[in-house]
Amino acid sequence: MKLDLTGKRAIISAGGAGIGRKTAEVFAAAGARVVVCDFDADALESAKAEIPGLGGSVCDVADAVAYDAFLDSAIERLGGLDIMVNNAGTAGPTAPVEEVSLEDWTACLTVNMTSAFLGTRKAVPALRKSGGGSIVNLSSAAGKFAFPMRSPYSAAKFGIVGFTRTCAMELGQHGIRVNCIQPGPVEGARIDRVIKAKAEAQGISENAMRDQMTSGTHLRSFVTAGDIAHQILFLCSDAGRRITGQALSVDAGLEGLM
Repeated sequence: MKLDLTGKRAIISAGGAGIGRKTAEVFAAAGARVVVCDFDADALESAKAEIPGLGGSVCDVADAVAYDAFLDSAIERLGGLDIMVNNAGTAGPTAPVEEVSLEDWTACLTVNMTSAFLGTRKAVPALRKSGGGSIVNLSSAAGKFAFPMRSPYSAAKFGIVGFTRTCAMELGQHGIRVNCIQPGPVEGARIDRVIKAKAEAQGISENAMRDQMTSGTHLRSFVTAGDIAHQILFLCSDAGRRITGQALSVDAGLEGLM
C-alpha cells in the first residue's frame, strides 16, 4: 500500500533532527510540502540541505511569541495547512520529585506539552479552512508507564494523551483527526548516552546494559525514528482517515520503564 501525501501541507515542530527530521523526510518523499522549526540552527540547515523542498526557520517552541510568529509564517508560506505534527520535546530533569525545581518542572512542561497546545491552537483554524486534516502529538512510553526519577517528563507525556483525546472529541465534527504516538526508547545518540551512563553506574559492559534494557520488550529491541515517522505518515494519509483520539504505542512491546 502506497501512503500518499501529494498536495498536503505540513508543519513539524523540532524537525531538524531525530523523529522530527525523519518525519519531514518521509512526508516529503510521500509528496507533501513541509515546513519545520528547530532551535538548533546547524541541525536545521543540515535537514534543509538533505530534504528536497524542505522549508524551515530557527525557533525555540518554549518562546510562545516567537513560536506563534513561526506558525503564522509557515501557514502563510504553505498557503494553508493539512497536517500539524507537534513533535518538540525535552528530557527534563532526572531527580527525585522533592528535588525537582519549579523552574525545571515548568521548562519541561512548556516544551513537551504547552508547545503542543500552541501548535494545535494555531493549526485548527487553518485545518478547518482546508476542510479537515490531521494533528499528531508526540507522547511517550512515559505517558503510559510510571517513570521514576522523571516526574516532569512523565506528567507532560501523560498530559499529551488527555489533550489529544479531548481535542479529537472537539474537532471531529470539523473533519480534523487528532492522535498521539507513544514511542519506546529510540535508537540513536541519546539512548547510547543513557546506556553508557547506566552501564558505568552498574559496573557492567554497554552491551550487557543494552541487553538488559531491550529484554523488557517483546521484540528485544528499541525502535527507530523511521518506525515512528512511518506511523505518523500512516495516520496523516487517507489510510488513517478513520483513526482519531488514539494513543498508539510504537515501542517493540515495551513492558515498563526503569
